[in-house]
Amino acid sequence: MLWETGDVMQHPLLAKLGPEPLTETFTGDLLYKQTRGRSVSIKQLLMNSSVVAGVGNIYANEALFHAEIHPMTPAGRISLSRYRKLVHAIKDTLNLAIEAGGSTLRDFVNSEGNPGYFQQQYFVYGRTGQPCRKCGVEIRQARQGQRSSFYCPHCQK
Repeated sequence: MLWETGDVMQHPLLAKLGPEPLTETFTGDLLYKQTRGRSVSIKQLLMNSSVVAGVGNIYANEALFHAEIHPMTPAGRISLSRYRKLVHAIKDTLNLAIEAGGSTLRDFVNSEGNPGYFQQQYFVYGRTGQPCRKCGVEIRQARQGQRSSFYCPHCQK
């Protein structure tokens, strides 16, 4: 536990965090501005906590699918309209996950001892070789930044 008497957001552990994805400050316009001139892939950028806090691997994969953006697309090449769609997809994905109790991988349970059920709604995460739930094309997997990315080569351009 840490005790902070001043502005908690100035604490070294929190000062460099990007905005929380479910707040009004996290917008497509903000994300677009932060990505100009950046060649890192959009998937890796979303998982960078200094850009946006709390978007992990599962939720980045799912949100990119719903926004129809390929995870390896360079962040600086995505248009403002696509960033607006992506932010909407991130917020929707996180809200759906919260409603479902999160994702249970291995032995995770919430504070009440219940598993999460969001993994039953995955469109791409962990579904390598299975048909896309939208178009039927086989879901593919690639390694990015030592994490797995899952995507539909037809739906995500």
